[in-house]
Amino acid sequence: MLGLPADVTVALFDLDGVLTNTAAVHQAAWKAAFDAFLTERGDASGPFTERDYLDYVDGRPRLDGVRSFLSSRGITVDDATANRVAGGKNDAFLAVLDRDGVTAYPGSVSYLQAARDAGLRIAVVTSSKNGARVLDTAGLSGFVEQRVDGNTIVDEGLRGKPAPDSYLRGAELMGVPPAQAAVFEDAISGVAAGHAGVFGYVVGIDRVGGDQALRMRAAGASIVVTDLDELL
Repeated sequence: MLGLPADVTVALFDLDGVLTNTAAVHQAAWKAAFDAFLTERGDASGPFTERDYLDYVDGRPRLDGVRSFLSSRGITVDDATANRVAGGKNDAFLAVLDRDGVTAYPGSVSYLQAARDAGLRIAVVTSSKNGARVLDTAGLSGFVEQRVDGNTIVDEGLRGKPAPDSYLRGAELMGVPPAQAAVFEDAISGVAAGHAGVFGYVVGIDRVGGDQALRMRAAGASIVVTDLDELL
């Protein structure tokens, strides 16, 4: 009834763009931070785009995203500069969060309720350091048994997505091998992490359109949907 293999007992959900609408807020915050940085440098390579977000930033830990995008433009920066850009992005994100709050996708809430009713255990694996706050604001914390977030990644020295470390840690905290866990992701980097970790099932959630579904399948998605309630 949940659209998953019978031996999957744990669901590992990414947060932004999978359960909540905050992926769009992250993208806008990144654009503000990167465009300001590029303008400051007098860089003529053009503004930060949605494709840049999807290819270099989406799903990755904050500093990894900074370095990945800037490297795509042939720019290398020191740690202080990378932290300054990342800090500007986070300030912009928190300002919108404070002003507008967070909305959970109705289809995702329906799926979480069905998963809980069916006995599927639930964890969240996100690169965001604001994971706890977003879950609380969206009213989703009650569904979640364990959380791996950006703070966990730093504190435990985990590699960020597309490496599988954070998802493997989520499965470990839930007490199951990867083969008994399903990964739910809206980012190509997260889909790739689920595939690299040899998880039992990798669900791609395409909220972008265009060729995103094809990219997700190429990265290792077992199935691609546009909303989680399609799996019910």
